[in-house]
Amino acid sequence: MTPETVTSAFDPWDNFYVIVGSSAGALTGLQFVVMALAAEVRGRGGEGEVNAFGTPTVVHFCATLLVSAIVAAPWHRLTSAGATLAVCGALGITYTLIVTRRARRTTFYKPVFEDWLFHVILPLAVYADLLVSALVLQGSPGAALFAIAGGILTLLFVGIHNAWDAVIFMAMMRDDERAPGGDRKA
Repeated sequence: MTPETVTSAFDPWDNFYVIVGSSAGALTGLQFVVMALAAEVRGRGGEGEVNAFGTPTVVHFCATLLVSAIVAAPWHRLTSAGATLAVCGALGITYTLIVTRRARRTTFYKPVFEDWLFHVILPLAVYADLLVSALVLQGSPGAALFAIAGGILTLLFVGIHNAWDAVIFMAMMRDDERAPGGDRKA
């Protein structure tokens, strides 16, 4: 495949990756705001919960941004782009397995099915999709690029869900800390 062919394989995806990458970058910043708000909620949860449920959201947004940048880069060979994406997929799988272990060890909050779905199952499926798609990119670029796009878009939505879930959880915790008269408990 010539450099022109590699470029032409990625060209139709330019707008998609600009939109998805920009969204992931902006949402990463907003997640920092969420974590700052979480720091204000006193006395409940801890590092284990943040590592299991907060940090992965930032990692998923950053992975979405990274994959968008990789696909938008001016590659001369599909194999180079595929190898880079495969590494991202493998690292994502590894990280999701670490998150699984962390979620099992949390002491304050015990995950329910929805937590497992959005913090483990879907991210693991997306990173596996990214790995497999990257490995077949050279032989079937059209199908692989659609699979990669669908995966990172799913990862973006997973991050949005998880950030929203964290905000709702913190809001509920703040309500629990308020005394019946509206004063904060000491």
